[in-house]
Parts: sequence; C-alpha cells; structure tokens
Amino acid sequence: MSVEVIPERSGTAFRLNKGQVLTVIDPKGEQVADLLAFNADDLNEVISSGRTLDYAETIRLTTGHKLYSNRSGVMLEIIQDTVGRHDFLLTPCSVDTFHHFYPDQPPHRGCFGNLAEALAPYGVKEDDIPVAFNCFMNVPIDGETGELKVLPPISKAGDRIELRAEMDLIIGLTACSAPDSNGGSFKPIHYQID
Repeated sequence: MSVEVIPERSGTAFRLNKGQVLTVIDPKGEQVADLLAFNADDLNEVISSGRTLDYAETIRLTTGHKLYSNRSGVMLEIIQDTVGRHDFLLTPCSVDTFHHFYPDQPPHRGCFGNLAEALAPYGVKEDDIPVAFNCFMNVPIDGETGELKVLPPISKAGDRIELRAEMDLIIGLTACSAPDSNGGSFKPIHYQID
C-alpha cells in the first residue's frame, strides 16, 4: 500500500483490521507520533499505558512487546522497531500543555486537539482519550529522583516502528506539536498499512 502523510502538527484516524500491519515512519528524523487505539467494535476498550507497562515489566517497549487495552486484551504487537525508544507515560500535548510549558509561545491545540478532531467521526469523545503510545518520544527518567525529561527523539530519517493489529481497531495518529518533544522543529509523519 502507498505511504500516507500526516502533515506537521496535525493528526488523522483510520480503521486497522486484525492482522494488518501499521508502519509508522519518521521520514526526516526527531519527530514524535502519538498513537491511540480503540476496539472498533466497542470504543470503551482502549489502549492502556498502565496495563501495558505492568505486563511488560518495563517502560522500554520495543520489538516483541504487546500493547494492551484497559480490559487486558492485546491490541497491537510491535513486530519491528528500528529506534527502541518510545514513551508510554506522558499524555498527548494540548492547549493546556502549551500554557504550562510554553507560556511565551502561541498556544496550539496539540496532539490532544488533533486526535479529538480526527477521532470524533468514529464516535470517540474528548474525555475518552487516554495516554497515547508516543512513537519515537525520548523521555529519560532519573533513577534516583524519578525526574522526567523530554529530550529530542533519537530517531533518524527513515526510522520506523511496525505494529500488527490483534483485533479490529480504530487508530488515531499524529505528527506531534510540542516543541521540546521534537527537538524544537516540526516535521511530518508517514505511515502505511499492509
């Protein structure tokens, strides 16, 4: 299938059927993509950071790890990953994120607003949006203090992550809008479905 483009600081949503493979590509490097997944047959079943990190017993999710729902169902399995550094702790950036972290910059609706708009035609409401799986996001944690930092992604141009759907899904996907998450610049995200 052809490569689809998500323009910088925007988002999209689409159906991903069980067995299909979603490849998220960072075409220029150092660009985050927020990913959400909902059970296409029951939107109350949604991707869960807590379940996933609990069952994986690590925050370093990569090839071979599964992404679980709030009902402990396997939604996606990572089948290839050329980066090995992603985040599943931080919530999608929003207008409030910009007011908090970037008070001197014009506020942007962020990934939260982009996901809300893209997912609305599928019946997803704003309050249904959970913590996203942030592809390529680099969030190191200090082992002693627990302090989080948001650093530029380590992804290079052409890096990718491939995820196989383990149930019929509605996917939300963005090209992240937060300056710190993307090394201070904004770039598109590519994806394809096979």
